[in-house]
Amino acid sequence: MNTSSTPLAEVLEGQRATELRRATRALLKRPLLLAHGPYAEEFRLVRRHASGLREWFERNTGWALQVDAEAARLRKTPGRLDDATHPAREATRAQAPFTRRRYVLLCLALAALERGEAQIALGRLAERIVLDAADPQLCAAGIEFTLERRDERIDLAAVVRVLLDLGVLRRVAGDEDAYVSGAGDVLYDVERRVLAGLLATRRGPSTVRATDAYERLVELTTDSGLDTEEARFSAIRRYLTRRLIDDPVLHYDELSDAELAYLTKQRPFILARIGELTGLVAEVRAEGIAMVDPQDELTDVRMPEQGTHGHVTLLLAEHLATAGGPVPAADLKCRVRELAIEYAGFWSKSAKAVGAEAELVEQALVKLAALDLITRTADGAAPRPALARYAVGDTVVLERGASARKATP
Repeated sequence: MNTSSTPLAEVLEGQRATELRRATRALLKRPLLLAHGPYAEEFRLVRRHASGLREWFERNTGWALQVDAEAARLRKTPGRLDDATHPAREATRAQAPFTRRRYVLLCLALAALERGEAQIALGRLAERIVLDAADPQLCAAGIEFTLERRDERIDLAAVVRVLLDLGVLRRVAGDEDAYVSGAGDVLYDVERRVLAGLLATRRGPSTVRATDAYERLVELTTDSGLDTEEARFSAIRRYLTRRLIDDPVLHYDELSDAELAYLTKQRPFILARIGELTGLVAEVRAEGIAMVDPQDELTDVRMPEQGTHGHVTLLLAEHLATAGGPVPAADLKCRVRELAIEYAGFWSKSAKAVGAEAELVEQALVKLAALDLITRTADGAAPRPALARYAVGDTVVLERGASARKATP
């Protein structure tokens, strides 16, 4: 008998743990998975382990997981409701961020589809949105949508492409570009079960009484009845876990005294639970914690990136990390102009054009803010502690046989 062989129970448990991690990462990367299409394999894993996943997410994050024969929906809510650095983006290669009007059109489109039939043409959907957009409250808020201008049709097409990507709509015939140019229409099937599962709230919107936009979001996503110590601790644990999973960095100075005290005591357990299920690795510093993904999959913003814009962002990150304080936008533009000369042989032609520095700086700051590496100021940016990892220090040459270890900035 070969006693060195791995018992079957251990093999099966290892396989289960691997599948559970893959299912978890699939949900974090794409909280709405369909039984058909490019993510069918991930859906099958989620459905196989639905019970364990549902229990873990509910206990540790407060996110509900709904799984049926057609779709798996993780009802994620953000840790920070006032974070505007991760907007919805057009489902095209350009990935343009959604504007205020596109968000309104998305809500109006969902409302129209909810009242509609199993199939709908884009032109018919547009007509219903135009009627709903004429609501006096929307008009008073400055919302205007008439379909008379090309840019309005482009916005509607962007919204529809997001719904196609989510699986709410399935294209039967036609093309959105043809509709935008006025040369044709598009016919869609409406996936009603997917549509019904999109809303991710802890309570129905009709029960919300607040009038302020932020307070309405708080009421929609916050647990009620935190009248016991256990319930309050549970709410803190869920909040911290959401922040660690969803945000690039959790800075200690963003936490309340109660949250910081809880994290200080429970940090090893929270980080171990997250790491075991997701594969994320905790990087703990004096100022905060970042959960790093060795596979570089669970992020919508990457750094560093290839190309001119990625290079500019990395160089400005280095500049800000060594600045010691806020840097005005004018100084950043000046720095980009200097860099354009220094790296003229590597940057694209458009990036070296006169006046291009303004757009380059803005794109870099948008990315650095999304990664929580800087704070945008009225006229520029201020570095956050995590940006220190991009500061370039002195080069150390080691003798043969010597070893080096990673320094903590």
